[in-house]
Order: sequence, then C-alpha cells, then structure tokens
Amino acid sequence: MSAFRRRKGNSPRLAPELDDVVLGRVRRRLDISWARGELDTTVIALMEKVILDAGQDWDRKAHRLGVLAEAAGRALPQIWLRQAPQDPGALLLHAWSEVTHARAQGTHVDLSSIREACLRAAELIPADPTPWTVLLAAMRCEQEPYGEVGPVWREIKARDPWNREAHLQALGYLSPDECGSTGQVLDLLDGIRSVMPARAPTVGLEVTAFVHAYQRAVSAGGMAALNAGDYWRRPDASAALSRAARDWPLPGFLGHAAALADLNVLAYALVKAALMDEAVVVLRATAGMATPWPWNAEGDPLERFLYWHGAISRARPATSRR
Repeated sequence: MSAFRRRKGNSPRLAPELDDVVLGRVRRRLDISWARGELDTTVIALMEKVILDAGQDWDRKAHRLGVLAEAAGRALPQIWLRQAPQDPGALLLHAWSEVTHARAQGTHVDLSSIREACLRAAELIPADPTPWTVLLAAMRCEQEPYGEVGPVWREIKARDPWNREAHLQALGYLSPDECGSTGQVLDLLDGIRSVMPARAPTVGLEVTAFVHAYQRAVSAGGMAALNAGDYWRRPDASAALSRAARDWPLPGFLGHAAALADLNVLAYALVKAALMDEAVVVLRATAGMATPWPWNAEGDPLERFLYWHGAISRARPATSRR
C-alpha cells in the first residue's frame, strides 16, 4: 500500500482511487472530459495502460477496473471495445461499466452480452480471475440461481483464492437482502475464517459483513434498531473487531489495493461499538481518506467521517501504540 500512498498534508477527502496515485490521474482526466461535455478518446490509451500495469496483482486490477467503470460511464468503454474487440481490458471495462450502470439505475443488465465479453476475456487471459469476477457481479445483479453462480465462483477460487472483489460480490449475493440468508453469510465467513491468511486482500470481509448486518438492523426500525448496538457485543463480532483494531493500523500490515476502504469500515464499526480508543488509531491510519460506504448510511459521508475524525481526535490525543 505504501507505494500508492497519497502525499501527506492533504485535507480529508473522498477519492475512489484511494491511494493509487496513477489511477487517480486517469480518473481525473476522465472527470475533466465529462465536465467539458466531450469524449476524450485519447484517454483510452491511459486506461489501457493503467489496467495493464496492474500485472498479476489481481486485487489491484479489480480495483482499477471498478474505479474506471464508474468514471468512464458507458460510452467510452463501448468506443474502446469497438476499436479493440479482442482486447481483454476493453472487454472487461465494457462488462463492468454495464454492471455499474445497471446497479446505479436499478435496471437489469444484458447478461448474455456481458457473459460473452467475460468468457472471451477469460479465453484471452486464462490465468486471470477478473473475467470471472465481473461475470459474478453481473449474475449477482440479475439474481441468478446458485446453481448458475456456483461454477463461476469455483473458477475464481481456482485462480485467486482470496480475491477481495469476488468475495464482496459473494457476500452481497448471499445476504438476506438479495438471494441468501443470514445463515448463508455466516457459512461463508465460517468457511474462510480459519484458513484465510492474516494479510489476505479479503481480510476485511468479516467486519464488512458485520457492518452490513448492523446497518440492516438499524434500517429495519423498531426493536431491531433499538437493539442494534448489542450486535457488537456478540463474541464473533467482538473478536473480529479486536483482531482488526490490533493488526490493521500497523505500518505495512495491509498491502492490498483497497486497504484504506477496509480501514474506513473498521473505523465505522469501532465507533458504533463505542470503542473510541481503538477508533481514533484506525481513523488516523486512513490518512484522511474517506470512503462513501459505510459513512453514507447517516448522511453525507465526508461530513460524517470528518465529524468522527475530529471529535475522537480532540477527545483522545495521539498516544503511543500499546
């Protein structure tokens, strides 16, 4: 993560690229293009390069594709695909941008088109789990039955057992909000907890699942909302927060592309669990980089991040790590 860390001294901010400086430059170029109301097709070469430069760091490749899919919209990936129909990057960015658009609009995706693009990319880059991860995201969007999703999941696990993006997609698919249940989420967590390496890109999955469950209880209202705070006193949630608060802020412990996003999730969970001493350490470890989720559950995400960052820091001055 350190090689991609943003410069010190910047004000707290939201940036989809997190601390990936190179990706940030391309994303800002895309934003300028849209602000001017024109399609800057020269940026295609920049997108191609930033995707290729991720190499076999599948976690970073997924992170970069996700950010680019959000920033590029649908038109630019379609242009790139027409120019280079056999380019894996073009195929994957097109498919991911379609999924991103469908999620944002609450519409269906053309699963047959996305499946074709992903399978063609999988043929061109057979060792890469990313085509299968994008396909999983599309199938989740369409709420495909588990019998169809299972084989795609196995293709991913065969190539990258601890792929962060794929596990987040699986977590969403198996949640009570989509195609699964609380029991299926717990089964997923139980299946990885004892075998996952401590510094794997999926290290944040358990805390992420707990935050989703907490927010689900709050949004339900009534007694579920009133008792939501008790969630953090459960032995599994308490143990997960304790491990994460101890290890994640340590310099160099987290090295995956979205480490700052996981630190945001942990900081939010610690605040909600009223573990303020731990929360202030984790908030400082974010270096002021906020993420929309989970802070947006209670209003403007940057405002909520700044509120807790400022309130806890003022109340608890920096001290040495225990």
